[in-house]
Amino acid sequence: MKTEQTAQPKLYIGIDIHKRSWKIHCATDLFSGKSFTMPPKPEGLKVYVEQHFSDYEVTIAYEAGCCGYYAHRSFESYGWSSLVVNPADIHRKGKERFTKTDKIDAQLIARELKDGRLDSIHV
Repeated sequence: MKTEQTAQPKLYIGIDIHKRSWKIHCATDLFSGKSFTMPPKPEGLKVYVEQHFSDYEVTIAYEAGCCGYYAHRSFESYGWSSLVVNPADIHRKGKERFTKTDKIDAQLIARELKDGRLDSIHV
């Protein structure tokens, strides 16, 4: 018996953006994700997503900051849904309020995005 997929799988990407590198966390509805660091180039992330998650509907979020909206515009040009969020709007529980690393920030953004608790600022 052959099974058919009825819904397109979703990929949620949280990014902690800095001038010299990005910390990325990818998650889907079925697994909590993988974190890695990459150079700050949207094209590099596009290549990674095409290689590993080619059939997925992609949603990305990152914190508004000093790096502007170039990444946001690039992600939207790829057909991805992109949110730029206010850092204060990211819900942190317990120890997460006191422990702050780039990896944890990327994981939190991906988790909040997956749970539908993030609102984008106007870009």
